Amino acid sequence: MRLSIPAPLVSPLQRVHRFVPLAAAESLFITLFALVISLVLFGLFVMFAGANPLSVFHSMYVGSFGTSFSIQNTLARAAPLMLTGLCVALPLRLGMVIIGGEGALALGGLAAAMIGHAMNGSKPFVVIACMMLGACAVGGLWIVIAGALKQYRGVNETISSLLLNYIAIAIFRHLVEGPLYDPEMANIRSTFPIGEANMLGSFMGLDVHWGFGFGLVACILCYILMNHSVIGFAANVVGGNARAAKLAGISIARLTLLVCFLAGAAAGLTGMVEVAAVQGRANDNIICGYGYAGILVAFLARGNPLAIIPVALLLGGVQASGGVIQRREHLSDACVAVFQGIIFLTILASETSYGRYKIFQRKEA
Repeated sequence: MRLSIPAPLVSPLQRVHRFVPLAAAESLFITLFALVISLVLFGLFVMFAGANPLSVFHSMYVGSFGTSFSIQNTLARAAPLMLTGLCVALPLRLGMVIIGGEGALALGGLAAAMIGHAMNGSKPFVVIACMMLGACAVGGLWIVIAGALKQYRGVNETISSLLLNYIAIAIFRHLVEGPLYDPEMANIRSTFPIGEANMLGSFMGLDVHWGFGFGLVACILCYILMNHSVIGFAANVVGGNARAAKLAGISIARLTLLVCFLAGAAAGLTGMVEVAAVQGRANDNIICGYGYAGILVAFLARGNPLAIIPVALLLGGVQASGGVIQRREHLSDACVAVFQGIIFLTILASETSYGRYKIFQRKEA
């Protein structure tokens, strides 16, 4: 794959990357400003709901980072958000907005449950490795469908990936409630168990499963891939100027399918973690909106895999605080979903602010 680019064809994205400090400062400022606006709007919301905004914010802090238990709860909730955030962040480098993480998560979890049950009795390390590979493969191939539709048929990837979510969830429920149903589970329709020996243990002695470790490693590896490799360089070129990339000899189709596969693999791994670390089998409990929350994580992180880590911790803390808000402030724990929605809207609205502040513009010599 030839990557040498003639001087006249340097893309706008590459010109921005030459002045990373200014671009990073502008992105950080606008993101923080959007978060402040979100706090103000959420404060008005809880005030109209009859609660004291300052008391609610204090309860959110206590429920997310105030105690050792809340911190571990936050870490556990941040784990899937890191992986589903990558599912959105990686295609963003190509200028693609793919929101199919929920479907890839569901099918990845289902594949992990089937493999775990079929291999039950084998060495746990082998079973866990096979569950991971199977979940990543299924999730990756599912997102590749959206990439292929975009590349070869011109179908909008946002719409196709959203519709693929519904198809994946329908397939998941058909199999869980039908051929794979364990009749011993009367309360909730579930697949057969993967076995206690094949469950993921605690991460570094904490009351947090190994999904958190997988998320950290995945974010670091994806950052290296997208910022310090030929693949990442090619993705940046395609995202900045597809015509320049084509003239430079970059195979856009092959690159698109590869990045989409990696994105789906991250979401599929999330499903495996939910099965092997939380549920022990596949059921409707693994379809709880992590794929959609990953969209907010990726946009807040501006598509930066490393920035996904603190953003996932922040939103994981917001989700973990729902119970404390309900007990202390007598508000519904759904308030945290309202807060996430407000953050998402302000982040989207802030996109129009880029390039408007002279302080962040490079002075021409």
